[in-house]
Amino acid sequence: MFVDSHCHLSFPELRERLPEIRATMAAAQVDRALCICTTLEEFGLVHELALAHDNFWCTVGVHPDNEGVQEPTLDDLLRLAALPRVVAIGETGLDYYRLNGRSVEDMAWQRERFRVHIRAARAAGLPLVVHTRSSGEDTLALLREEGANQGVFHCFTETPAIAAAALELGFYISFSGILTFRNAVELQQVAAMVPLERCLIETDSPYLAPVPHRGRTNQPGWVPHVAAKLAQIKGLALEEVARATSANFETLFPRTVTRA
Repeated sequence: MFVDSHCHLSFPELRERLPEIRATMAAAQVDRALCICTTLEEFGLVHELALAHDNFWCTVGVHPDNEGVQEPTLDDLLRLAALPRVVAIGETGLDYYRLNGRSVEDMAWQRERFRVHIRAARAAGLPLVVHTRSSGEDTLALLREEGANQGVFHCFTETPAIAAAALELGFYISFSGILTFRNAVELQQVAAMVPLERCLIETDSPYLAPVPHRGRTNQPGWVPHVAAKLAQIKGLALEEVARATSANFETLFPRTVTRA
């Protein structure tokens, strides 16, 4: 019924509880999850999860915040993207929220890393999982320059204008537990404007647990709370949002569709 389109089940606090987490997913009718890669060093664990469970898939990429890790080459990303159950490139993007005393100009390395991922996605014919924080305009500019036209802006926290531009490029918008927060007024406005056929839902586990679990370690079994808030905002039945976001997941990530 529900799909968690972005979670980090390879992180120790979730990996060590996997049987419990999978039981909670089943009880909540969360029947699929996309396990997200954030470093090449982590990819083996992420891929192992996808290979071991028929309702998990995974991505390959290096998160923009990660420094001091193996820098991905185009060949690295294409080689790993060709493996079974790898359905997307990312998460990738730009993050200017924590510059740590640096300027935006100093983040040229991050922009170059993003370009490598975009080129890999285009070469592999796979969607991008995009992380953007306090960097929406630059993120859009690079996507346009590199000709990207499929993917998702995950855990969306940017402005309505950035959302509209992402939709125009052909991207989906994914909403996390932040949507349920009382002070997330602008994000709720974004959710109201994004067409249902371009919405995804996610947990970004172990982060950003939705109300009523806020402050706890998040898990995929709680993604129905995000769906419920999206349904409330749009004045729709929960089942309609569940069906639509699950169909959107299959459209964006066609490798997840099992064909007889």
